[in-house]
Amino acid sequence: MTDATSYATAYNAWLRDPEAWWAKEAEGISWAKKWDRIFDPSLGAFGQWFAGAELNTCYNCLDRHVEAGRGNQTALIYDSPMTGQIKHFTYADMLTQTEKMAGALAALGVGKGDRVVIYMPMVPEAAVTMLASARLGAIHSVVFGGFAAAELATRIEDAQPKVIVTASCGLEPGRVVKYKPLLDAAIAMSAHKPSNVVVLQRPQAEATMIAGRDVDFNEVVAAAAPHACVNVLATDPLYILYTSGTTGKPKGVVRDNGGHAVVLWNSMKMIYGVDAGEVWWTASDVGWVVGHSYIVYGPLLRGCTSIMYEGKPVGTPDAGAFWRVISQHKAKVLFTAPTAMRAIKQQDPDGKFARQYDLSQFEALYLAGERCDPPTGVWAHELLGKPVVDHWWQTETGWPITAGFRQFGLFPFKPGSGGRPCPGYDLHALDDDGKLLPKGTSGNLSMKLPLPPGCGPTLWNNTDGYKRSYISDFPGWYRTGDAGVIDEEGDVWVMGRTDDIINVAGHRLSTGSMEEVLASHKDVAECAVIGAKDDLKGQTPMGFVVLKAGVNRPEAEVASELVALVRERIGPVAAFKDARVVARLPKTRSGKILRASIRRIADGETAPVPPTIEDPQALEDLKTLLQH
Repeated sequence: MTDATSYATAYNAWLRDPEAWWAKEAEGISWAKKWDRIFDPSLGAFGQWFAGAELNTCYNCLDRHVEAGRGNQTALIYDSPMTGQIKHFTYADMLTQTEKMAGALAALGVGKGDRVVIYMPMVPEAAVTMLASARLGAIHSVVFGGFAAAELATRIEDAQPKVIVTASCGLEPGRVVKYKPLLDAAIAMSAHKPSNVVVLQRPQAEATMIAGRDVDFNEVVAAAAPHACVNVLATDPLYILYTSGTTGKPKGVVRDNGGHAVVLWNSMKMIYGVDAGEVWWTASDVGWVVGHSYIVYGPLLRGCTSIMYEGKPVGTPDAGAFWRVISQHKAKVLFTAPTAMRAIKQQDPDGKFARQYDLSQFEALYLAGERCDPPTGVWAHELLGKPVVDHWWQTETGWPITAGFRQFGLFPFKPGSGGRPCPGYDLHALDDDGKLLPKGTSGNLSMKLPLPPGCGPTLWNNTDGYKRSYISDFPGWYRTGDAGVIDEEGDVWVMGRTDDIINVAGHRLSTGSMEEVLASHKDVAECAVIGAKDDLKGQTPMGFVVLKAGVNRPEAEVASELVALVRERIGPVAAFKDARVVARLPKTRSGKILRASIRRIADGETAPVPPTIEDPQALEDLKTLLQH
């Protein structure tokens, strides 16, 4: 079979009988009790999967692999250029540590259904704590390490954890971020107080302990008795992961145990082409959904070796860091954000560092987090000589909506496309009235309900908010909030959030299309386009570009070329006349460009500094630029 027919066969098999499809995939998971119903439409906001089944996610990640005789296989490689350490943990090691951590949490009163907030950097203890929480049937909520105290406080108040597990500090190039003072301030702000705080002391900054509340991580683990797995319902929550809400109140996306285990086990091979015993690397953070799904749970459910990296794509120590990790640990596949590739490209446009390493065992690069601009995708493809697969998903879905599928053979390379819908998603573009649009027409990308297993069935203590946010606009559909096009071959082109569509003199234009043009310029490393207020036209596009290292041409000359390029490729209708060169773009720590903040600044509005910002000075520099 060709790749297209192989994919079509699988997708149509799911479409014909979704329940039979998922029942077959569920054979990859060890169940304590089989389900009463594959799908129960009466549960939750739109129904839930594997109703009545029982399992333990930690058992599926660790115990069963050890029981099958694979305890000596490496489960986790901790690679930290921040500390100069590389450590290997076998499945047996991880199980021993997780059993003890589960015992420590249980001794502090944590049981089935209780919440545990985890506020930690990229260290193995973070993964162990997630798995230990799952082992007890407790519900973890990982908050990105270094999050501001006020943001952390809202999450503590909403989740109401019995215990919080933290580290004394996180490490960034050139600085140490002390977590404990931020956590202490957050607890002081929160109406809910945890019974205990477990602190992993790191030598780079030791934390001050509060007597009677705070306990030492290593001491409580050493004193604990190993704890067995506690079975839970497939429909019980595994974790809560907070994502920013438009109202300012964070939305606690709930992930269940059963559907989550099934889809992640399946996706490792179907989408990424990685199976038990093979080395896989996701360069993200456990604080984000990508880290939950593809640093911890996905690879361990499948029996892979997962790399946990505490470092950056550039600067730790250079733009060859990623290639060094791939080469040294023999990773088959890397999954990272497009911004990481842009950072490497900006520092090393000719790819000299990549050629210093043996990447012969490396098979594919997967990108997600935001749409990969075609020039960066092409650059990586030409540099590596390997497939580059952009794919699209959300915190809410927990696994990809669209992708390329290595199990079926990859589709032809289409830079800028996010691939085709995964089996499980009936994806279409709708107009603003919820009507189906023809192929090739831009609209609201939406999925027919029910969503597949693994997708968040609700928000924590906020089912009404879930319905309002996702399923009330178009009855019978889940609205992703992303705008895009599905072409004649079924490839999906995500052009940005629906609020990234700007209205210029009555013309609806995609800022993503303009960014694609700017990024194609030979001197541009990365860019952002926003729609600024315009009294005459409603909105007018404004572009911001970061130039590649070593470009020494006059900025005005580059800007003039960019304006001409947009006029040539999109036309005068775009009314694009303002391109500005900046040293760097303000981004979140997960690499997303803060377009909404840039737009507010351009409109003369107050732009609060988001708690997830990577470099607050970049926002200040932008304010100064626009004031002049």
